Amino acid sequence: MLDIATLLGAGLLQAFEPLNLMMIFVGCLAGLFIGAMPGLGSVNGVAILLPVTFLVPPTAAIIFLAALYYGAMYGGAVSSITLGIPGASTAVATVFDGRPMAQQGKADQALTAAAVASFIGGTISVVLFTLFAPPLAVFALKFGPQEEFALMVLAFATFIGLGGDDIPKTIFSILLGLVMAAVGFDIISGQPRLIFFDFVELQRGIGFLVLAIGIYGIGEMLWTLENSKGEVRIHAVSSTWKSFKKNLSHIREYLPTTALGSALGFFVGTLPAAGATPASLMSYGLAKTFAKDPDSFGKGNVSGVAAPEAANNAASTGSMLPMITLGIPGSPTTAILLGGMIIWGLRPGPLLFTDRPDFVWGLIGSMYVANFVTVALNLALIPIFVRVLAMPFTILTPIIFILCFVGVFATTDRMFDVWLMLILGLGGYLMRKLNYPVAPAVLAIVLGPLAERSLRQSLISSRGDVMTFFERPISLTCMLLALALMIYPIWLNIRRRRAGMTSGTE
Repeated sequence: MLDIATLLGAGLLQAFEPLNLMMIFVGCLAGLFIGAMPGLGSVNGVAILLPVTFLVPPTAAIIFLAALYYGAMYGGAVSSITLGIPGASTAVATVFDGRPMAQQGKADQALTAAAVASFIGGTISVVLFTLFAPPLAVFALKFGPQEEFALMVLAFATFIGLGGDDIPKTIFSILLGLVMAAVGFDIISGQPRLIFFDFVELQRGIGFLVLAIGIYGIGEMLWTLENSKGEVRIHAVSSTWKSFKKNLSHIREYLPTTALGSALGFFVGTLPAAGATPASLMSYGLAKTFAKDPDSFGKGNVSGVAAPEAANNAASTGSMLPMITLGIPGSPTTAILLGGMIIWGLRPGPLLFTDRPDFVWGLIGSMYVANFVTVALNLALIPIFVRVLAMPFTILTPIIFILCFVGVFATTDRMFDVWLMLILGLGGYLMRKLNYPVAPAVLAIVLGPLAERSLRQSLISSRGDVMTFFERPISLTCMLLALALMIYPIWLNIRRRRAGMTSGTE
């Protein structure tokens, strides 16, 4: 323990060196705006700015990119809350309650909750990273295809409660998302599947950003315009020091869900190929499932903003753990970071801690500093972010539509995806109109490919034996938890009906 404290102290001193401190500040600020831009996100941001880092030493370069990653995780909440468009897949769950809060004139409270929860999630995960890096890396190696599939099933199970009492509609939404996730080529045989109307462009599959921006940008905007008949009035948002202190006083309300999201996010982030998106969606699902007032989720519950934001920030730190200790990237962004490290002549793995302790502990020390810098920047910029909501809706609507078009085209460089986004937006609007939940469909298209790959690998290795998912301790535990989570809302529904019948007879 004393050795860890000494090494961490040396790492913090290295993080406070002028060049490294400047890299942290610039990285956090750039990440904040990159995360807030629909269609960009941490993956694109790190990929675009990777060549710039070759101008500085390797330690300063990885510190800059890690700070950029951190900032982008924070920034994703900005467009989710203010515009209702997720900046990246990691910020999808933030839209569910963040956007309704903004429409109720609580954008400053939602942004403060997102920043504070992100800070708590980031801090908890960095502490866990410091203390448990080697043993957790060894445990993460025990996750084979069976465990990964069981974890995906658990993620789907947490979302059963998202449809309220209408479980069949939620299941239908999940199945619809899985169908869209299956469009493209079969991962084993290579045969094209679900290529509707023989469109060659569909062979690449339906991109997540195309779906997310279509449903949450176009679909939600059409829904809002119809319900308001073009006269949307967002209540005045206060950004004074008094309102800021009042928002900070609400921390106790979402502290339990923030702690839950932080622990869950870090653990899911450490699993190879999992990343922050499943972590944030699972955290939101669990927060709603175990809440005292689950019906308030999706209508502007502050815990619905805090839980996924804590989880995605904790997961971003957690995903660096397998990258540094094992050389296995935990997310698409860390895969780019891994490539950068190899270019810089650093070989990730267990020997990195002994061969280059200055680099490893300098990076860990920078995580602590970056967490404080990002939360300070985020809270300081809240008045600027809420000014977006002060615009007349007649100006804001075309801006959102343009951002949707530009965000999709800039990411995929295909006009077909822009048309597809519009069609999916109309589909999302119809789902809202028919009272079908759209969140489970988005979850399914994100996790569908991961779940399919793990399922196919498991069945191939076990020669088609389904019992392989119940013969391994970790996968069995996940499956049993998933079953319990699926039964829980049904049991709760039966209990409410019985209580209603009892009160009716009295």
